[in-house]
Amino acid sequence: MNVYDRIYINGQFVKPMGTEELELRNPVNKQVTGKVVLGNVDDTRNAIEAAKAAFKSFSKTSIEERMEILARLHDSLSQRFDKLTEATVSEYGAPVSVAKMLTQIAVNAFSHMKETVESYPFVRPAGTAQVRMAPVGVVGVITPWNANATHLANKLAPSLAAGCTVVVKPSEFSAAQTELFMEAVHAANIPAGVINIVNGKGEVVGEELTRHPDVTGITFTGSTAVGKRIAAGAAANLKRITLELGGKSPSVILDDADLTKAVPLAVSAGFINSGQACLAGTRVLVPESRLDEVKRLMAETVGALKVGDLWNEAAVIGPMVNEKQFERVQHYINQAINDGAEVVVGGAGSPEGLDGGYYVKPTVFANVTNDMTIAQEEVFGPVLSIITYKTEEEAIEIANDTPYGLQAFVFSGSTERGNRVAEQIVAGRISVNGLHDEPQAPFGGFKNSGIGRDHGSYGLEQYLEPKAILGRNAVM
Repeated sequence: MNVYDRIYINGQFVKPMGTEELELRNPVNKQVTGKVVLGNVDDTRNAIEAAKAAFKSFSKTSIEERMEILARLHDSLSQRFDKLTEATVSEYGAPVSVAKMLTQIAVNAFSHMKETVESYPFVRPAGTAQVRMAPVGVVGVITPWNANATHLANKLAPSLAAGCTVVVKPSEFSAAQTELFMEAVHAANIPAGVINIVNGKGEVVGEELTRHPDVTGITFTGSTAVGKRIAAGAAANLKRITLELGGKSPSVILDDADLTKAVPLAVSAGFINSGQACLAGTRVLVPESRLDEVKRLMAETVGALKVGDLWNEAAVIGPMVNEKQFERVQHYINQAINDGAEVVVGGAGSPEGLDGGYYVKPTVFANVTNDMTIAQEEVFGPVLSIITYKTEEEAIEIANDTPYGLQAFVFSGSTERGNRVAEQIVAGRISVNGLHDEPQAPFGGFKNSGIGRDHGSYGLEQYLEPKAILGRNAVM
């Protein structure tokens, strides 16, 4: 049994003062694999104190020094690629192909941010004034279980590049990933106090980060409900906040699309990370006249997916992370059935032979209207809803009829038409005719999908404040 009983404060591994323990289970077979000792408020305050002290000198480092730190973190994490991938598979249940992708994104976050910093204008003119982009201070970083190491890297890289120091509250369910990340930080010889990591619960460590006056910024990825609580708590001290929250993303298949290409892409978009992804395209909007063809192709595509056998490169769907998430997805599937949705493929329960783990059947519903719960609330599992439309205008209206606005996908036989529709969808990212990614492009949402952006110069600026100096050449 693995025991994770250390945290990282002021450049050292230390035993937490907290004594509460969380049991860890393998989602593939529900077996207990270990436990993590959770930090408490005192641990969090110690980490904040270390970060505050380190900020005095780290905020004055040169761009070149911070670029070198990013390079060292890239190399240190790269050396742990295989172990981090293995941890992602074993503790979270990601198929190995997905785990490798998530690990690579984590590693690349530091090199991509290094490239951003090389050309970013930290000092610039504004008329006769000079503007300097200054670090906001101590940043509280709160990451989710569905890609813990990936989010850690995506948030640490811009924070450090800006000259901020950080206190991290990683997901308590991702203790193995966090342990490897702490080892990578320590091996990279980061100045003491710049990066501090405290395992713990959101209502303990996260709450202290949110309310503590010495934390001047919060960056969080997770549910909209928790994001709203963080925003409310942060307002008391006017903290800068970056919130990447939930989504109910549309995949709009236009009537000129090649369905043999569009439907498999829509399935891939909806089942990203076993559906446990905020950007998953879980509402598939299709022309009413082509519904029967879409249903047939959906059933064929989903039926051919490899579920389970996580170390098989062909595996696409893994288990839900824990029992709570399994039950949540089952609840939404059963409610959709009770609301009159048609099961095209999948349904309630576990796939045959996989009921020993937290697996759910990859499920597609038809006969869904956009006012149904299944079409409005984030399920966070491999569950898609087919919604029909009559005209392009109606498709756009349905796509935007959601409290969220994180991601969207558009599939069309015409690039020009696809782009025209994409420009009318209210979302932070819209992918046209594919599942594209661009690490320098901003990622974040409109409406209940959050505040602020990650990645590239847009992400960097979440951790910077403009300081204007006037009269630099004035003589008394």
